[in-house]
Parts: sequence; C-alpha cells; structure tokens
Amino acid sequence: MNTPKRSRIRYLLACMVIATALFSGSLATAADPDFTFVFPAGTACSFNLQIDGSGGNSHVKVFTDKNGNVIRSIGAGTGSALLFTNLDTGKTVSTKSNGAVSHTTFNPDRSLTQTLTGHNVLILFPTDNPPGPSTTLIVGRVVFTVDVNGNFNVQEVSGNTTYICGALS
Repeated sequence: MNTPKRSRIRYLLACMVIATALFSGSLATAADPDFTFVFPAGTACSFNLQIDGSGGNSHVKVFTDKNGNVIRSIGAGTGSALLFTNLDTGKTVSTKSNGAVSHTTFNPDRSLTQTLTGHNVLILFPTDNPPGPSTTLIVGRVVFTVDVNGNFNVQEVSGNTTYICGALS
C-alpha cells in the first residue's frame, strides 16, 4: 500500500540530486544529517534501508499558465551528500554532493512527467513500472511519469547506473 506520506518521501528522494557513488564504509555526510529516511524491507531494497543526507544547494523555478496554474518547474544545483545503510548488515555506501537538473511537467490529468539529468537516485517500489524494490544511482538521464497515486512509470534511462541495493548486499 502506498500511503500519501510514503509517496511524498519517495518523490522527494527520487527527485533528489546526488553525487557519484563512493563505495566505502566512511560517512560522506555530516555527523548530524539534515534528514533521515528509513524504508522497510521490500520497499526500496529487499532489506531495511536507511538514507541519511546533508548539504546540497539547488534552485527551483516554477512556471504558471495565464490562470496561475503551475504547468512546469525546473530545478538545478547540487543535491545532498547521502549515506545509504543496509540496516540488516550495517554495510554502507556513500555519495558526495554533485550536480543535476530536474524538469517537471504537470499534466492535465494531474500526473507528472519528470526528466532528470546529471546525478540522481531513483527509488522504485513494487507498485511501479518496472516494479521495485530498487534504489539506483543514475548518472545520465532518466524520464518517468508519476500518476495521481504516486506510482512511477519509467520511460527512459541512459547513462551509467549503480544498483545501490546490490552494492549494500
């Protein structure tokens, strides 16, 4: 079941701009992270996954139509440095902050079309297409739609990908 809170958290993380993965056990984020999310086993990975993040800097520009309705947005900058932790084993993978651009189109049916370029993490749940659980660093381009229920439908992925769940297994 995909609760509204889980959808918001997932959308935030999926759109988060992050850095190229540094596969080490050391913490790339600050000692006190700006945020922490915990995903139960079977949602973002097959195990309990914690994501801590800190830092980053981005700017978002929102575009409206003549009636004031938001029709698209563009976000650019650097995302948070992230620490991914397999809570079952304690194994970690960290990333440092790096740049990306996010283009969002707000469709008439209340769905979204998201185009991400640069360094991004995409988290897919079992309700998505393709179905998760998966957490993947994409250095390149990814295009997906988000329906009104928060389900993702991946249209395109190009560039280098790193399967975070596999790196933490």
